[in-house]
Amino acid sequence: MTALDTAFNYHCFGAHRALARAAADLLPSFTISTKVGYFPDGHDVDPKRLRQAVERTTEALGAVPDTVLLHNAECSPDGFADACALLAELKDEGLCRAWGISSWDPRPLLEAERGAPRPDTVMIRAGLAVPSGVLDAGEELAARSGAQDVWGMAPFGGSTTDPVWAKVDTSLFLATGQEATPLQAAIGAAFAVPEVSRLAVGTSRLDHLADAVHASTLAANTETVQQYRTLLRQRATVHQ
Repeated sequence: MTALDTAFNYHCFGAHRALARAAADLLPSFTISTKVGYFPDGHDVDPKRLRQAVERTTEALGAVPDTVLLHNAECSPDGFADACALLAELKDEGLCRAWGISSWDPRPLLEAERGAPRPDTVMIRAGLAVPSGVLDAGEELAARSGAQDVWGMAPFGGSTTDPVWAKVDTSLFLATGQEATPLQAAIGAAFAVPEVSRLAVGTSRLDHLADAVHASTLAANTETVQQYRTLLRQRATVHQ
């Protein structure tokens, strides 16, 4: 594990300083992605506030973040294009090395992204807990935006203790001949639902972190994944 993902508003707006203290001289060993868009009074993509947030982020980390993402961009679609232009400008100024979009539900952005600068990265939900419409919209946003990297997040929808994980045989989503626990298999499958190059997972336990690291070495069963996506779309159509 060589990448860390955080956000301006995490840890009561103190995540960057906490990370800098905890990592100390090891911080340069990691690539750092962070997100801006939330403030104490709520979500806001005003370019002036976003610039200040990125400047404060760089100051708190004592380093330029590798990637800055627009946090839950769908919460303020009207200001989306201007916010993207600001992040592209900050990259040109050297306040980040890359910029992108983070979205829990990209559907409101499919129209808003027209005319916006092309991001380096798009971060979208990934895994077996994501509804079909959100999966499809995430892939469409990534394709339309021309992002070089597509990252996933939240493979369990925020909870590994949901009873559904005891009912689903997640090993079906892996290529044969691999050893994995149900939790590891679910994370491994998330790399292919949809296809992403990296996956952001939150944990406060070392055993869960070890599970995630092992899962990153697993290969998905592409045929099963394709069948699953088809069934999801059919189910979504029936329920509309």
